[in-house]
Amino acid sequence: MEQVTPVTAELIKFWFQQDFCDLRLRNFHSGQRSAILHIIYAHEVLKAANLEDLYREIAGDALLQGETLGEVGRPENRHPKYAAKMATGTGKTWVLNALLIWQYLNHRDDHADKRFTSNFLLVAPGLIVYDRLLDSFLGKERGGARDFQTSDLYLNREIFIPDNQRDAVFGFVESSVVTKQDIGRKVTGGGLIAITNWHLLAGLEDPDFIVATDAPGSDIDAKAVIESFFPVTPGTAQGNALSILDRRHLRGGPLEWLKALPSLMVFNDEAHHIHSLKRGEQIDQVEWQKSLTEIAASKGQSFVQIDFSATPFNETGNGTNKSTKYFKHIVIDFPLPMAMKAGLVKSLALDKRKEIAALPLDFNAERDDRGKVTGLSNGQRTMIRAGLTKLQMLEKSFSDIGPHNRPKLMIICEETSVTPLVEEFLKGEGLSQDDILAVDSNRKGEMSTAEWAETRERLFDVDRRAQPRVILSVLMLREGFDVNNICVIVPLRSSQAQILLEQTIGRGLRLMWRDDEQIDEMKLETRKRIAQKLEPTNYFDVLFIVEHPAFSKFYDELMEEGLAGEVGDPDGSTSVTGDLEIVELRDGFSEFDFHVPMMIRDSEEELKSPILDPYLLPRSKVPFADAKKFVGMGDRFVSVDAETKTQFGDYRVNGGVMTATGYNDFLARLTMRVTEALGGKQSEMTTSAKKYNSLSAFPILQTFRPEIIGWLDTYIRNRFFGAVIDPLANENWRVLLTDMITNELAGNISSALVKSLTEETISIAEVRHRSLSEVPSISVRSSFAVEIAKCIYPKLPIPSHGGGLERKFLLWANNDSKIEALCKISEYKHTFLHRPYLKADGMPARYSPDFLVRTEGDIFVVETKAETSLSDVNVQRKQLAAISWCEQINRLEPEQRGYRRWVYVLIGEQSVATSIAGNERASELLARARLRTIDEQVADEQIW
Repeated sequence: MEQVTPVTAELIKFWFQQDFCDLRLRNFHSGQRSAILHIIYAHEVLKAANLEDLYREIAGDALLQGETLGEVGRPENRHPKYAAKMATGTGKTWVLNALLIWQYLNHRDDHADKRFTSNFLLVAPGLIVYDRLLDSFLGKERGGARDFQTSDLYLNREIFIPDNQRDAVFGFVESSVVTKQDIGRKVTGGGLIAITNWHLLAGLEDPDFIVATDAPGSDIDAKAVIESFFPVTPGTAQGNALSILDRRHLRGGPLEWLKALPSLMVFNDEAHHIHSLKRGEQIDQVEWQKSLTEIAASKGQSFVQIDFSATPFNETGNGTNKSTKYFKHIVIDFPLPMAMKAGLVKSLALDKRKEIAALPLDFNAERDDRGKVTGLSNGQRTMIRAGLTKLQMLEKSFSDIGPHNRPKLMIICEETSVTPLVEEFLKGEGLSQDDILAVDSNRKGEMSTAEWAETRERLFDVDRRAQPRVILSVLMLREGFDVNNICVIVPLRSSQAQILLEQTIGRGLRLMWRDDEQIDEMKLETRKRIAQKLEPTNYFDVLFIVEHPAFSKFYDELMEEGLAGEVGDPDGSTSVTGDLEIVELRDGFSEFDFHVPMMIRDSEEELKSPILDPYLLPRSKVPFADAKKFVGMGDRFVSVDAETKTQFGDYRVNGGVMTATGYNDFLARLTMRVTEALGGKQSEMTTSAKKYNSLSAFPILQTFRPEIIGWLDTYIRNRFFGAVIDPLANENWRVLLTDMITNELAGNISSALVKSLTEETISIAEVRHRSLSEVPSISVRSSFAVEIAKCIYPKLPIPSHGGGLERKFLLWANNDSKIEALCKISEYKHTFLHRPYLKADGMPARYSPDFLVRTEGDIFVVETKAETSLSDVNVQRKQLAAISWCEQINRLEPEQRGYRRWVYVLIGEQSVATSIAGNERASELLARARLRTIDEQVADEQIW
């Protein structure tokens, strides 16, 4: 972290530091994290100018092995070059997005640093991946227009981009994306993101121009044909001067235009297509790589190549002599077995049905003497029926869980001539035309532009649609077809190529079920059972492959590692959904509902200035003399003055690295950290995105920054170290740069300001009520659930591990006649109850209370903890935040809070056990153990 730029350090902390991760429901997984960090490390810390330099830095011995030295020194490797080997379905596009943001923000911060650029070229192997990349950056196409708010970058902005950088990144992406037709023609400012398929770089004419015909067999536009081969034509207005034609040619030639750029980062998606082919002793580059080498020739270190592939290798030889040769520039290996163990992709199950096992191996289509396909073989028909049977079983069971969980069957056909035969067979099995979607290269060529656009939109929306149920493809969908609901695959292809095998499996690996605690638990059990060679007890996120002999070796390897299992004929003993139940609102639920007041402050609120006495703040845990020993004197910090590791951020607005070059700068930046962090506090009170944007753009404490700087200076000079110090004498201020001291300062002053802000007077307050019944159903496991009579749901879930205290409390409270209603809060669904708080180091965090309990006069916000956790400093900080929240609600008019008092209670396991043993009611323990508000504490002290 000391050797990367301040911008990079800010991004790394925002992406991966636990404080920030805790604020998000989703984050980068370990494989994505490694890919991002490895590439940044190689590029910024090792500063490798080319692939050979990278080897010399970290793998010098490898250069002496075989042909490695000669290969890494080839022309196509004379620039920074990295490959990420990541299993299909593990989010390579997220890594691509993060690296693009890393490059762009660094270039924006320092144009002179040649390691960074704002020019990007994204290369796809075909139209499916090309469209997927356009979706990722521009959003999905709806009715001929793209909606940026459906793009990966926008939808996952909380993961990718610190809030203070979002406007810059969004503005750059929306204005700088260039499609393949516009490379060299569209003018962008500040950089570009050019997206194309490989045909453009290989020097081939655009294979799509013929699709512009309105219907098969219609006349082709002669002008379009000429322009596809001759991009330059004389201009009628400017004459035929060669200089004019030359300029127009250079401006319109994408390859020449890319060569002229001063810097460029290339992302090759599915980069196994770019591999070299070894014929005898000669290694030939494919045309795609030749073009990239030409583009890179004049740029030196300012050309960077990053390749992504689940299968970055070449296969050479045949039969027993077949070998696999991996790319030389792989810097991260996150293989399929690792992804399966982590639960990042579906589990794999082989459908070894008895009738299939008994068949002769006639898995190829029937052909006549001339080799022409005449019909499907019996083996193929049986495999398709097996896939349909499994699909129907999954459809029936998943429909009970939710109407939007629609499993799909994918059939990989032998060749394009087989596809119509499969279609006819499926119709004979009872499927309609709308149930079937056939997509292959031949089929695409027969469509008009409008027809292909409709097919493409339907294809990428299969997760949201009931139809189609079955998708047919030959090779066109082997890459980039990123949908989640493929649950059954019937591979009719007989290829032995490892790449094609993994690509076939890859179409169905993406997770279908996400963000449900009960289902996540069941999926973990499935992985454990498969590892123990047992059949799954449920089929959530299980990918079924109807076995084909060409895949047996591949499966065997996975099964040996405990990553794939076998399933036989359904005998009724295995439920598709295991013991999962969807529990809906009970009849008469309104009697047990909770209506939570949510305060929305409008722009006319009047706030008192925060009041803070620095002389009453806590002293540092570290005496000044000891702290001074840590840092010493002189130039120890000189090398990192611009990259100090201190981090600042807030609940929604997350800043970057503190670059304090002096005491005054330190005060200003620490004040910014505190005020931005607490500025987010205001936005927690609104559910409106527009309202949030206006509030977070002008945090209220920014108005009081001069006062806060003064308090902070007084605190440091006179109180913090328990003695009077002069920060400017003997470079004493450098003591403040250590993480421990900075975090303690920020935590102490933030807590004092929070306390001050809770005493603000609000002239206008708007209250909106949110109800627990807004979540109409929850999932529970019948073996880990309790029946509750006083809840909006008839059953509530408890954890399968360590849920004893929750079960005990729920049953005890349910039997208490003084309790009118209770409910367990779903962390994933009742998100409006998430409460913000500041941790001990001053960093923001959120937590979800465990239960809400209602009696005649009170609503209890209940947190249950093990005895060992009760004294944890952050648990205590949660208490303060929760008490403040309850106090805020209690200041409302009685009718706005249902004429009840809100109370926070933290109870431990021993307290519950003791009360039950003493025949005490749950309501009595809650009333006795409640944490008093500040006003109540003051009143009690006055009485005492």
